[in-house]
Amino acid sequence: MKGFYFITDKNLTKNGIIKDCELAVEGGVSIIQYREKNASTREMVETAKRIKELEVTLIINDRIDIALAVDADGVHLGQDDMDLKTARRMLPGKIIGITVHDVREAMDAENNRADYIGVSPVFQTSTKADAGNAIGIETLKKIREAVKIPIAAIGGVTLENVDSVIGAGADMVCAISATVGRDVKKEARSFQEKFR
Repeated sequence: MKGFYFITDKNLTKNGIIKDCELAVEGGVSIIQYREKNASTREMVETAKRIKELEVTLIINDRIDIALAVDADGVHLGQDDMDLKTARRMLPGKIIGITVHDVREAMDAENNRADYIGVSPVFQTSTKADAGNAIGIETLKKIREAVKIPIAAIGGVTLENVDSVIGAGADMVCAISATVGRDVKKEARSFQEKFR
């Protein structure tokens, strides 16, 4: 797993989730996380099915039931979501990512067979209200030294600071407010090109 990791945001989009995903794919994105906190289960299933038609690696945020319903490629779980071992039993062979905030959580995720970790927030962010304090580049480097699995860096990542994030060892970067609500295709391509 490498490159720009696109995450949907219904509150920031100007085009709608599906159009954002289409534009992100046109910009070279191959991994999309469908993140939705407020829609009905039925609406989420329908939206996830439509994203899956774009033939990308589809990760569902939090909701294992939605991932199962649409045969998504995997799920992304937070520290307060279902534990990784239970999720692995429910989703054998699927990708499971875990949000981590420090070295200990990163090592726990790797030891419990997470496929990748989402390190958050690298910088201060307003996109996720409960993200917590920024961990900074130095902690990101320490996490990179501590684990071998892929790292997706998220939280306040912009085109201005992304080089330092990749330099610290991130395999993927997520930048919600720097893409959603802007020219999604152009911004996604600009981030994706940073990995070439």
